[in-house]
Order: sequence, then structure tokens, then C-alpha cells
Amino acid sequence: MKRYVAYVVVLMISLIVMSCESVEDRLDMGGFISAEQLDISATPIVIDGKNTNKVVLDNKSPVLSSWNFGVGQTQKKTDTVLLVVEGENEIVFTGRNPDGSEIKKTLTVNVDELYFEVPLEWGILTGGSEKEWIWDDSDGGVWGNGGYLANVEPAWWIVSLADVSGQAPGEGTGAKMTFSLSGATFTKVKSDGTTETGTFLFNMTNKTTKPDGTVWAKGKLTLKGTTVLCGVSPDEGKIPVYEYDIIVLDNEEMVLSYAPPGTAEWGTAYFWKFRASK
Repeated sequence: MKRYVAYVVVLMISLIVMSCESVEDRLDMGGFISAEQLDISATPIVIDGKNTNKVVLDNKSPVLSSWNFGVGQTQKKTDTVLLVVEGENEIVFTGRNPDGSEIKKTLTVNVDELYFEVPLEWGILTGGSEKEWIWDDSDGGVWGNGGYLANVEPAWWIVSLADVSGQAPGEGTGAKMTFSLSGATFTKVKSDGTTETGTFLFNMTNKTTKPDGTVWAKGKLTLKGTTVLCGVSPDEGKIPVYEYDIIVLDNEEMVLSYAPPGTAEWGTAYFWKFRASK
């Protein structure tokens, strides 16, 4: 009996030691590294001796990855991304150590030629560099609501330019927005000169279709940091709206829409009407 008890005690001690070692192993996931120790690269694909606008991003460091390549972001350790301007492009890498600390490093890539096709919408929205957009009050209404998947502009509640500031102070008459290609930056300027800045990206493959299969929205525009003018959802307590369906986007006109998640056809959607500033 004594031998059995001794055996059990020894077994329990062994299990406790093994458990402690296991915890220590789990905690030792890799040491802290500094930005100078990062092993990362951004390498353009070379065709006919020229750096093209497709770049291979690679992180060999023991940190989580977040790449900001100016016109988009990726969290993959290795990825191939598309740049949309010739010349020098900055790519900002943010890594996260196992202890939660962040480290940043900026890489510069020179693009000799836009060999791979750049989506037309980048040029439309930014004019190839930067472009200013204002409310389109050509037919009276600039904002309001209508039927989701049905209307393509305000149809039920139609708000004039003069009345927009009642919904979002300073974001009506005299307010404007600028979309810049460099860094995919977005600036909103209120009527009193106050500015808010952020970034933008869009996905023209993410279309919204009607129940009959026809296209209602041609893509998605997503902002970070701020919203478009009067970018609020009245039916949700005026929360800020950062993602919009693109109904129309050409060199002169932009119509955006938003509906709360789960909205069915003919449910309430909101619409924003803008035009390129002359």
C-alpha cells in the first residue's frame, strides 16, 4: 500500500512539472524584435527589364503582418499586390510581436511601368492624382432615402442642399471632398474649413444584384477615418457609415447608397449624390 501511495505521489509531481514546462513552452512563442530586425521585402515583378506595378510582399520575421501599400491593405505574410501609379511608392509594414507590441517599417518601391491593368475607377475617382467632389444639386435633391435594390437616387424623402446641414452640421453648402491617389487618402472639408482625413478603397468585383439577377450596384466604396459628406444612417441613430454601394461612378457623377444589414428589396436605403467640382 505504501508503495502504491508513493507511486501516485511521484506520478502527480511528474504531471505538475510537465504541465509547468508546457505552459513555459506556450509562453515562449518567440522573442521581441525591433523594426531594425525585421526581415521583410517588397519586390516588383520585372518584365523586359522594367519594374512593373505588381509587387511581391514577403515577411520572414516571427511577427504578425499588416501591409499598407497605399491603395489597399493585406494581412498575409506573403502576397502579391497591384500598385496604380508609376514612380516611387511607399509600402508601410506593421508587425505585431508575441507580447502585443507593434513595430513599423516603410519600404520604397519604384514602378517603371504600369504593365498590369489598373482598374479604371482609380482614375475616375482621383483624376489620376487628386480630384474634388461636391454635392450634385442639379435636380434639387442631394441626399435622402428610397427603395433598396429598386431606386437609384433619393425618391421618398428628398433633402435639398440647403437642408443637409440640418442632418450633418457644416456638411451641406460649401462642403467638399477630395480623393487622392497617393496613399489612397480622403479629405472632407466642412463649410467652416474644418477638415477630416482618412483613407479609401473600393472593390468593383463586389457587385449587388437584384432578385432577378441584374446589377443594381457596381461595387463597394469603403472609407476609414471619416465618412463622406453627411455620411450617417438616420434609421440607426445616425451612426457613421463607412461602406457604400456604388450606384453610379463616372468622370462627372457619383451616386452612393447604404442600407442597414438585412434590408430586403424595397426596404429603406439612403442615397448620396455628388459631382466632380469644376
